[in-house]
Amino acid sequence: MTPRLEVVTPRNFETAVALRVRPDQEHAVAPVVRSLAEAYVHPDGVAWPRLITDDGRAVGFVMAYFGIDWHGDGSLYRSGLWRLNIAAGEQGRGYGRFAVDAVATEIRRRGGTRLYASWHPGPHGPGDFYTRLGFRTTGETDGDQVVGVLEL
Repeated sequence: MTPRLEVVTPRNFETAVALRVRPDQEHAVAPVVRSLAEAYVHPDGVAWPRLITDDGRAVGFVMAYFGIDWHGDGSLYRSGLWRLNIAAGEQGRGYGRFAVDAVATEIRRRGGTRLYASWHPGPHGPGDFYTRLGFRTTGETDGDQVVGVLEL
């Protein structure tokens, strides 16, 4: 496994938006096309969308956020994982861990010390995955999602 992150460009856009998670996970994560639309409307480098590839094939998509005004009042800024989509046939191969590690590295590079993520709770949600990586829940929610943090 030699995964890497690629910037989403006109060359790989169709590949990125064609990426699909397992059908039982579709309720828990937005499709890549929505993530790219959200990245487009958040100026100033807040969104960081990347295609995850391995040996030339698309295996996933990750989007981080940097310096989001969490409460909308300037009192708290956070950076973290916005989206993580690992293709249905590629799950369980370490690509999710690779993506989280890559986001953690980028947050550290920018001077951050915490990586936040939120996820849908439940049997088909990714809660166990995040817990295994060291995330702890904060007691907060973001809509109907649990918020977790990983100390870097």
